[in-house]
Amino acid sequence: MQQQKYADITLLLEGTYPFIRGGVSGWVHQIIEGLPKYTFSLIFLGSRKSDYDEPKYVLPDNVVHLECHYLWEPFFKSKPKACKGNDEYIVESGKLHERFRNPCSGFDEAALKKLLVSLGQPSGFSAEEFSFSDAAWQHICEYYNKYNAGNSFIHYLWAIKATHIPLFLLASVADRFSMATGAFHTVSTGFAGFLGVLLHYRTNRPLILTEHGIYTKERKVDLQSHFIKEHRDSLSDALYMGMQYQELLWIRYFESLGRLIYTASNPIISLYENNRRRQIADGADRDRTQVIPNGMEMERFLPIRAQWPGKIPLVIGLLGRIVPIKDIKTFIRAMRTVVIQLPEAEGWLIGPEDEDKGYVEECKSLIRELGLEGKVRFLGFQKISDVLPRLGLLVLTSISEAFPLVLLEAFASGLPVVTTDVGACREIVEGNSDEDCALGCAGIVTPIADPEATATAVITLLTDENRWHAAKRAGIQRVETYYTQSRMLDSYKSVYDQALTQ
Repeated sequence: MQQQKYADITLLLEGTYPFIRGGVSGWVHQIIEGLPKYTFSLIFLGSRKSDYDEPKYVLPDNVVHLECHYLWEPFFKSKPKACKGNDEYIVESGKLHERFRNPCSGFDEAALKKLLVSLGQPSGFSAEEFSFSDAAWQHICEYYNKYNAGNSFIHYLWAIKATHIPLFLLASVADRFSMATGAFHTVSTGFAGFLGVLLHYRTNRPLILTEHGIYTKERKVDLQSHFIKEHRDSLSDALYMGMQYQELLWIRYFESLGRLIYTASNPIISLYENNRRRQIADGADRDRTQVIPNGMEMERFLPIRAQWPGKIPLVIGLLGRIVPIKDIKTFIRAMRTVVIQLPEAEGWLIGPEDEDKGYVEECKSLIRELGLEGKVRFLGFQKISDVLPRLGLLVLTSISEAFPLVLLEAFASGLPVVTTDVGACREIVEGNSDEDCALGCAGIVTPIADPEATATAVITLLTDENRWHAAKRAGIQRVETYYTQSRMLDSYKSVYDQALTQ
């Protein structure tokens, strides 16, 4: 990688590219490779350095800078030291928090910019002041007594510190970032998006936001992430509205960050219409929103399609990370029913197994309990060109998705799918517009966490050749009409060109 002092686009990446393979990371790599006229710098935000191995991608030549920062590494290098704190900043911060509690009041963007630019600065409010000052302590106690007095103060204090300390680290990252850039592009809200806001206000360069999934919604599903999971044993047992109140604080926190990021971003991009509506409901300016679906490079899949064996293989594949959010156990349980009716059938789990090794062992134990040894196999990471031609169906059992590229890869390869009704999956399989729906269904959509429905759908497609071939044709036509890589890249070229002229 050639280090330069300027990049056209700086991508802000949280827990994805280049250290995690597939999903959003695959999309990022696709954008960088597909738009070689632009140079890119990358800022990667992770949990702890020890959580990541070597990069999973070879960086393209137009990546001229990469830096990595870890949010949950020890922040303070020196001993705590009491101080008075900046009372004026506390007052202005309090006004911002009240706006978070009353979103309809909107933001004074000039005041917001002043507040955020001074975060972490001696003239504003430092991490040491937040953690050790009298002013911050009094403010935390005031908010506890006002909003959370019925709950544990210790747990409340932990939650407040855990949510806010990373913001000071991000302020430090923004302060030290010396790469001149034409525009910033964050691939989520959350911490990467907040860093984008800081960089946008400090440099006056445009901030572009692409949300593959709605970050806050995903955090509601994924509260077992590193920073919560590590402290769960110490959390209060008190439940509020079915969720521990500390977790509700995290959700409100990410909702608040989301509104900040929507305020600073233009355009605000989603992958499908329902998510665009969700962004608007969560505070995004409707006029700034747009939809740019994912797209596939068709030529890459024509050789795969040409390897069709002439008979439907009784092999059901799930391509994805072996993690709980993919609900691998529902796939395994469905395979029990499938092999009873189709004894020659096999289930292949195709994807990396290193992200949650405990869950992988649970899945292997379930396979043994159900007597599926030899019938459900772990293949690890594979090239899709090697594995897709050997499948008869692709199955997705996730409990949360946005716009999964793997469905488009299956269609482009001539492979019908069975997928849960999450994210954009239904419109990908059944169509979006009237013209799209007229192409037919490219598979079957099933409820979440329903092994029997998944098994029934698999058996239906594998035993009904007419329906299987109709689904294959519909998938090919849909991806070639609506989801090409050239269409997606042209859209982002327009977004980048507009940003770079500002």
